[in-house]
Amino acid sequence: MKASVDHTLTSHVGSLPRPDDLIEANRAREAGEATDEHGFQAKLRASVAEVVRSQKDIGIDVPGDGEFGKSMGHRVNYGAWLSYCFHRLGGLDLSGPEMRDMPARRSRPGEVVLTGFSDRRDRVRFAAAYQDPDSGITTGARPATGPVCVGPLSYTGHAAIQADIANFKAALTAAGVEEGFMSAIAPGSTTRIGNTYYKTQEEFLFASAEAMREEYQAILNAGLILQLDDPALATDWDMINPEPTVEAYKKFTMIQVEALNHALRGLPQDRIRFHLCWGSWHGPHTTDIPMRDIVDLMLAVNAGAYSFEAGNVRHEHEWKVWRDVKLPDDKLILPGVVSHATNVVEHPELVAERIVRFANIVGRERVIASTDCGLGGRIHPQIAWAKLEALAAGAALATRELWG
Repeated sequence: MKASVDHTLTSHVGSLPRPDDLIEANRAREAGEATDEHGFQAKLRASVAEVVRSQKDIGIDVPGDGEFGKSMGHRVNYGAWLSYCFHRLGGLDLSGPEMRDMPARRSRPGEVVLTGFSDRRDRVRFAAAYQDPDSGITTGARPATGPVCVGPLSYTGHAAIQADIANFKAALTAAGVEEGFMSAIAPGSTTRIGNTYYKTQEEFLFASAEAMREEYQAILNAGLILQLDDPALATDWDMINPEPTVEAYKKFTMIQVEALNHALRGLPQDRIRFHLCWGSWHGPHTTDIPMRDIVDLMLAVNAGAYSFEAGNVRHEHEWKVWRDVKLPDDKLILPGVVSHATNVVEHPELVAERIVRFANIVGRERVIASTDCGLGGRIHPQIAWAKLEALAAGAALATRELWG
């Protein structure tokens, strides 16, 4: 994995705006309408090639495939990073209740239990705002059904991941880009669904880890950087009622870290990066767990780099955490310096200030400027690309200050 040797490198978290014709093609496929599969695949390959070229032209040093292989049938879609895996795992019944419709559960003394999406403490506290369609809180289109694990998990996505890899590698070659990353979901997030097969959540987690390991290996074997998406590490906190102690939550969450590390055993850490975030929905986020309380959990993941939100107004101040927490000498960080949570495009000078803060603490070589979360499906495409332009321009300003 490249470090910022002579300038501040730039990257992003993964999802980028899909072209409207690709969104429509995905919608038709999801609806079971007759489609030309050969034509769809050609459209997908061309779209990936274009999004990689556009990233290079803007000045993104380490581009991704935009997650275009993860189907998004609506322009506003917060769930493609998660839902794609349901079609790559055997043992799931996809006709169960949608996750937000699952009955809420309460934790009892001495235990920590996820209560469900509908009972999130942020949603409860701001119920009127969440129920007001004019409030500006956006969650995107909701599926009518959701997955339930009803049998042993297995990985069935071999053809899909190989197609994603082929499209991306061809795009990188055409654009003359040496290094690119591809995202995959971590087991802590894959298992936030119904389960009637495994006796315990821990058993479910490790089964998912074994299954998803095949996707991780495929990405790494292709010579790409693997990014693991795992917002569950932070956002599960908001899905537990009543609020647990930090100690109880960390014990609960450490099992997810152990399962992920089990999936990563023997894989090259220096080509793996881990993404942590507090979710992409446009809400108040006053019930987010502080970074300081979970930074050790993040660093316990066997990865060579860590991506996290640092640009939105709820978490920007947490750059100070790194004054007290030592980043291991062989690790990099990818702080978010532009945010998906606002339509305001950050000024390049502000982006540079954010980069320099981290560089002055952990070292200029160990900072890669990134986004808070995926931009695709969350903000308008025109604004998303303007934010990437601001990211590249800010990194150039930071480079002048840090390298002279």
